[in-house]
Amino acid sequence: MKKASDLRIPFTWEERRPIILDRAMYIPGYYDKHDQWGRLNWADPQFFGNDKPVVIEFCCGNGQWIGEQAQKYPDCNWIGVDRLFERARKVWAKIHRENIPNLFVVCADALTFVRHYVPALSISATHVNFPDPWPKLRHAKNRLVNQDFLKELSAILAPSAKAHFATDDFPYVEWMLNEFSLSPRWTSVHPSPYYVTNIADFGRSFFNDLWMKQGRTIYHLEYTYG
Repeated sequence: MKKASDLRIPFTWEERRPIILDRAMYIPGYYDKHDQWGRLNWADPQFFGNDKPVVIEFCCGNGQWIGEQAQKYPDCNWIGVDRLFERARKVWAKIHRENIPNLFVVCADALTFVRHYVPALSISATHVNFPDPWPKLRHAKNRLVNQDFLKELSAILAPSAKAHFATDDFPYVEWMLNEFSLSPRWTSVHPSPYYVTNIADFGRSFFNDLWMKQGRTIYHLEYTYG
């Protein structure tokens, strides 16, 4: 049985490059030749080998939520994205341990992956679950949900696709609402105040379970683009 530690990058930092490794893709940081790859083909056997709808979870962590969703909805292909290799390799081990053929993991910066690798109009839904809120104002530039990310996200969403966001951090909710308001082509699925709380059938994840046990409110935003 494969363990997380079995997934290794087979080259040095100096030799770094994107690589696909048995249900996982690694896209290194501080790398500037992304355009040599071109956009990925989800129907390629290295990925899913079919044309089922594709759903992406950004900030997938150890893969608890996306693993559950992939098994619950086998008629969709699922891609978990996390920038930390130690997390991505846990998802990779989960894929093999639980035999989840419709799940693939990508270790990469989310913006880099969307900007350079995901084909236009190819994604049926996206989820950003509990991104780092970077609560200090001077660190706000590091937040995932910003104009650059939303611009690239809008390009990969298929018509009528939904982009979902979950967080326990209300200042981040306010931040996201403002970011979406800057483009009139983003439309909230929910009426004012443009979010709902504590969705019963959301599924289990490390942070969702943790914050719910602590009595925190979980905020869910959902948008379409068009």
